[in-house]
Amino acid sequence: MALFANHNSVYVALHIPLIHYLFSFFDFTSPVAGIGASAGSASGLIPSYDVLYYTGVRAYFSEEWEKAAELLEKSMTTREALFRTRRQCHEECLPAGHDRLPKLDTENGNVWDLWAVDWVQRRAECVRFCLGRAVTPAGQLPVSADIEYEFSTRNPYNFLQVVYWNLGKVQKAASAAHTFFVANPSHLEMRNNIEKYRRMEGVTEDAFQDREMETEKHWVLYDSALTSEASSDWTHAMEKWRECVNETLRQTDECRAQCEVASQRLPENRGEDGMGGVFEKAAALSLSLLSCQQACVTQVATRPGRISAQEDLLPTQLEHLHSAQFKAGDLGGAVRSLRSLLLFYPSDKDSLSNLELYTETLGGDTEAHGTKPSQEIARYVSRSLQEKKLLYFGMENLNFNFTDPDLWTPEEVVPELLRDTWRAEKEVLNEKMKGGEKEVEMDDSGFYAGGPVPQVGVTISMDDNSLNGTNRVMLDGVLDQKECDTVLRLATTAASAGDGYRERRSPHTPHEKFEGLTVLRAVKLAQDGMVNQSDAKLLHEMGERVRTLLHSYFRSPSGLHFSDTHLVCRSAITGDQEGRLDLSHPVHVDNCLLEPETRQCWREPPAFTHRDLSAVLYLNDDFDGGELFFTDRDAKTVTARVKPTCGRLVGFSSGPVNPHGVTAVTAGRRCALALWFTKEKHHRDMEREEAEALWAADGQSVTKRGEVKEEGREGTASPARSGRSQSSRSRGRGRVTGGKDEL
Repeated sequence: MALFANHNSVYVALHIPLIHYLFSFFDFTSPVAGIGASAGSASGLIPSYDVLYYTGVRAYFSEEWEKAAELLEKSMTTREALFRTRRQCHEECLPAGHDRLPKLDTENGNVWDLWAVDWVQRRAECVRFCLGRAVTPAGQLPVSADIEYEFSTRNPYNFLQVVYWNLGKVQKAASAAHTFFVANPSHLEMRNNIEKYRRMEGVTEDAFQDREMETEKHWVLYDSALTSEASSDWTHAMEKWRECVNETLRQTDECRAQCEVASQRLPENRGEDGMGGVFEKAAALSLSLLSCQQACVTQVATRPGRISAQEDLLPTQLEHLHSAQFKAGDLGGAVRSLRSLLLFYPSDKDSLSNLELYTETLGGDTEAHGTKPSQEIARYVSRSLQEKKLLYFGMENLNFNFTDPDLWTPEEVVPELLRDTWRAEKEVLNEKMKGGEKEVEMDDSGFYAGGPVPQVGVTISMDDNSLNGTNRVMLDGVLDQKECDTVLRLATTAASAGDGYRERRSPHTPHEKFEGLTVLRAVKLAQDGMVNQSDAKLLHEMGERVRTLLHSYFRSPSGLHFSDTHLVCRSAITGDQEGRLDLSHPVHVDNCLLEPETRQCWREPPAFTHRDLSAVLYLNDDFDGGELFFTDRDAKTVTARVKPTCGRLVGFSSGPVNPHGVTAVTAGRRCALALWFTKEKHHRDMEREEAEALWAADGQSVTKRGEVKEEGREGTASPARSGRSQSSRSRGRGRVTGGKDEL
C-alpha cells in the first residue's frame, strides 16, 4: 500500500494508545448537508443553538422583548440538550468495535492498520447514527469561537436581565442578573442592579440562585469543605472533600466526552512537508482531541468569574482530603488519599514522611498497610500520562502546539529537546504557587515618581518608600480650608438637587448614602441659579490644579487628559452600622480586573482600561473610617493607609501595582474629589469640555492654572470609547457597564 510510503514517523505516532482516540474524528470529515436547516423546523431534532442565540439578540436590539426572551431561553436549553445528547451517544458507542480489539494485538503491518481503521470506523458510524437520531445536521456543526465566548461568560443572561425587566418580570430579571454576576463579579452596573432588585416588591430570595450551578457543583462543595475546615468540623470536611474530588472527576469526564463527540474541523493542508495525507491528518486530528481533553483540566479548575485556573486543583483537593481524614480519625482513608496524592508527586518529602508515620502508627494492621490509591485517581493519572507522551511526541516530531495544564507532569515524559523550555515554564508557574513570597512589582505605566512640585505651599508628605509601593505620592496643602469649605457647601447644595449616580443609595454598599457631582452638572446648576458660578468654577479649577501637580511629579512623558472628574460624598446611614464588616469600596485596580487568587490583573472590560493615573483630593476629616488603603495583589495584605484631611492629595498610577480600597464610613460624611487621567486624547472626558463650552457660550472664561499640553500631533477627537478594541468578544463582556468607579 503506497499510502504508507515515506511516512514512518507518522506511523509510529499512530501506535495503540493514540488509535483509541481516532474514532470521534472520522465522524465528521465529510461535508454535512442541510446547513441551512431552519432552527424552528418541525423535525423534532435538536437545532443549532447559535442560530437561536443570534436571532434572539436581533430581537433584543429590535426591542421585541417577548420574542427575545423566548429565543434566548431556547438557545440555552437547546445547548444543554445538545451536550446531554453528546454525552449519551458517547456512552452508547463506547462498546462499538470492541470485537476488533483482539485483532490489534495479533495482526501486523498493513493488515493491522486495516483492523484499526475498521475499529475506528465502527465507533464513528455509531456516533454519527446516534447523533443523527437527535440532532439536525446544522446542530452537529461546531459553533464559532465568539459564540463559545458569549456562553462561557454567561452573556445570554446579560441580555435576559434587560428583557425580563422590560417585560415587567422582575423575579426572572433578578435571577438572570444574579446568574450573570456570578461569572462577572467586577461588573459594577450588574451589582447595582442586583441591589435594586433586592429592595423590590415581588422579588424573593429564590431569585438569587445561580441557574448554572449544576455545572459548577464542585466549587460549591469546595467552598463548603473549606468552611467546615475553618470551624474544625473534620468529619463534615472529610465528607465534603470526598464529594468534591468525585464531582471534579465527573466534571472532567463530562468535558472530555464533549471533546470526543463534538464535531471537529480537518486541519488545513500545510504543504508538501505538512500533514497532507490521510494518516497525517488523522494524527493531527487525534492530537487535537488529546489537547482538548487535556485542556479540560484548566476548564474544570477555573471558577466562574475567574480568568485563570486554580493550579493543581485535584492534587490540592486530595491534600485537603488526606488532612481532614487524619484529623477525623479515618487513618485508612488518609493512607488511601495520601497514596493517591503520591501518584501526582511521587517524591514529595512531606507526603513520604507522613506515609512513614502512618506505617509506624498502624503497626500490625496489615489491611491498612495494603491500602492502595483510589482506582479512579490511578486511572486519571495513567490516562493523562499516556496522553501527554503522545502530545509531546507531536510537539517534537509533527510541529504540534500543546500547553501542558499540569504542574505535576514528570520530566521524563517530556522529550529531551523540549525539556529546557518546559523547565523554564514550570519554574515560572512554581514561583507563582509559592505562598508568602512577594513578587517584584513592575510598573509599565511610563510614569516615574520624584519630579518637582510646581505649587507654593504644597509639600510631599509621603512618597513611594513611605507608602510601600510604586508610583504613589501623598501631597498636602493643595487646598486651603476656605476652598474645602466652599466645595463642601457646593456638594451639599448640589446633592439636594440630584446626584451624579441617578439617586442610587450607594454603588458599593447599602450601609452608606452616596452623593456625586460632575463638573458639567455643577455648571448646569449654576446656569439655573441653583449654585454659585464661582463655586462651580472652583470645582473645575481644582481638577486643573491636580493635573498640573501630578503631571510634574510623575514626570509624565506625554500629555495628561482628564478621563473623569467626580465630587463624591459618602455618608454613614444612622442605625445601619452595627456589626458591619464590609468596605466603603472593595479592593480593586482602576484599569484592570484584579484576580487575587492568581495575583493577575486583566485589562479588559468592564475595567476602565484607558485610565493611566488616579487621584483623590480630600475635603474634610470630620467622619469615622473612610481611609484609603493600598494592598498587595492578594487584596488582603495592606501596604499603606492614608487618612483623609482637607487639601490632601493622593496620586498613583492606575495599573496593577496599586490595588486599593476604602474602609467603611461608619459615622459622618466623607467628601473628596476623585479624578482619573489618560495619556490617550481620544479617551478624554467629553463632559468636561462640554462644561467649558457652556461657559464660553455665556462669554465667561475658565481659568486653567498650568494647563498641560499634549505632545505630538493634533487632530479631531473621536468620541470616548472603551480602551479595548470593540470586537464581538469585548462587546459581549461589557454590554451593560457602569459609567464611573469611585475612589
